[in-house]
Amino acid sequence: MIFKSLCRHAGIGANSYLIETSAARVVLDAGMHPKHEGNEAVPHFEFLEPGSVDSIVISHSHLDHVGTLPVFLESQPQAKVFLSPETAELSSALLHNSVNVMQSKRIELGIAEYPLFDHKELDQITETYELRGIERPFELDQYGTLKATFHDAGHILGSVGMTIKGDGKTIFYTGDVNFEDATVQKGALFPEEPVDALIVETTRGDHARRPDYARSDEEDALAAAIQGVLERRGSVLIPVFAMGKTQEVLGMLQRFKKEGLIPKTTPVYIGGLSTKMTLVYDRHSKTSRRKMQGFRFMKDMEIEAGKRKRTGPIPFLPGCIYALSSGMMTEKTVSNNFARMGVLENKKHGLFFVGYADPESPGGRIRAAQPGDEILLDPAYPKVKLNCEVKTFDFSGHSTREAIADYIVKVRPKKAFLVHGDEPAIEWFRQEIAARLPDTEIIVPQPGEPYEI
Repeated sequence: MIFKSLCRHAGIGANSYLIETSAARVVLDAGMHPKHEGNEAVPHFEFLEPGSVDSIVISHSHLDHVGTLPVFLESQPQAKVFLSPETAELSSALLHNSVNVMQSKRIELGIAEYPLFDHKELDQITETYELRGIERPFELDQYGTLKATFHDAGHILGSVGMTIKGDGKTIFYTGDVNFEDATVQKGALFPEEPVDALIVETTRGDHARRPDYARSDEEDALAAAIQGVLERRGSVLIPVFAMGKTQEVLGMLQRFKKEGLIPKTTPVYIGGLSTKMTLVYDRHSKTSRRKMQGFRFMKDMEIEAGKRKRTGPIPFLPGCIYALSSGMMTEKTVSNNFARMGVLENKKHGLFFVGYADPESPGGRIRAAQPGDEILLDPAYPKVKLNCEVKTFDFSGHSTREAIADYIVKVRPKKAFLVHGDEPAIEWFRQEIAARLPDTEIIVPQPGEPYEI
């Protein structure tokens, strides 16, 4: 049994991996790199002979794991696509939006190869999806030589880790994992039996969470910060990713209103893509493993969302909460526009970060700035002075490095493949595992290199 990374770059990005036996070939994920454009954002699918893969398994619906699935299927049309029902719905909406983004970039940035796929291709692909629930084994190839089982990964709706068995070996792929309960999402439930190989994410390996952290305290601190802005008749901008983080923030806001931490009548606005994603969450409110079971955001909570209750752009008004994408405040997105056109320069307003922002992104530049600094939010416009209140809260959808390290120790892999992390993060895991599991072979897979399992 052979493992091979198809990632174009080391670290977090276009995630994709190959598992190969004498009888079957299976690919795990087909991501798009968020920092690169065009073909440079696509995994090394050229490492695969056309028509040679039996199936591809998608761990969850973030673009760095599913964003190039249509590209993969162009040369592997025979491959079955296995994913959870929730991931299928979320991925479809996100990939259609990705087409629109690529079409805009083709014009704005002159990227000739964009879009990498179109809406018609996506509609055809969606009809071929093989939906599988958690904890129900299924076959990955027509001869049944490789079998897989999905397990709830606790990262976002529908996210899974997976056990793969074949050739007398057991492999476990974590995908993106969170072992702790969030506001909506319950923590991961992974098996703890020993494995031959563990393919494990290392996202947060470069830093430890502060020792006094408690999720409930962090949520209450956000509520207090929001209330402070509302009391001075300002508005709150919370940059969010449309999928996952939006719904977590809505869950928090619902609790804040219910418990009187903020006024119940405070208007909450989300954008159009966030609305689509939230409706998927609502459709699975009774069938998915989650907290707030049965609660439907779009029906049970007062939200100004998408274009369902209004026409025209989102109005910017005092005394409101705006949970708008993108989470990193990328140029041309709604959160970037709101910050540039009114929030950043006014000391009444609050800009509260609840997730990761790349240091080179507009959101990252704001987080690193001091009050009074002038910040470039979009090269097409002048710099904007930072006068508003800025705070950062820790509501990561990824487990702490300590929790993942503890899990690695539980399953005692003979080989541990460290993926989905920057170099400092991977190095921390390398040292930690070496100290705690001296008999485990630790591998940082290089793209295209075969590794025996």
